[in-house]
Amino acid sequence: MKLPKELRKNKDLGGKDSKGKICSVKECNEVAIRSLSENKWNKYIEKAKLKINENKRHNIYLCKVHYKEANKIRKSEEKLYGQQKGFLQDSKAGKKGRWDSY
Repeated sequence: MKLPKELRKNKDLGGKDSKGKICSVKECNEVAIRSLSENKWNKYIEKAKLKINENKRHNIYLCKVHYKEANKIRKSEEKLYGQQKGFLQDSKAGKKGRWDSY
């Protein structure tokens, strides 16, 4: 019989810990708390000098410590280049369109 949510422990609620993924960093056997896209996060992980194991799904799983390191570099780069999450890449390119002629 399944217990109600209020009576179950937090580990039994089916969060990321229950999936059993381990950190993708070589020689790290901690439980992963984040699943990240390899295309978007690979450059930040390389700059953090983390060596990751390759997988077929092109996902990177990071534990709390390694995610903190990679995220620190990602945020510092966003400050340097002025691009924040959610903004378009070409928004600084200049005005183009029919309204320029008026």
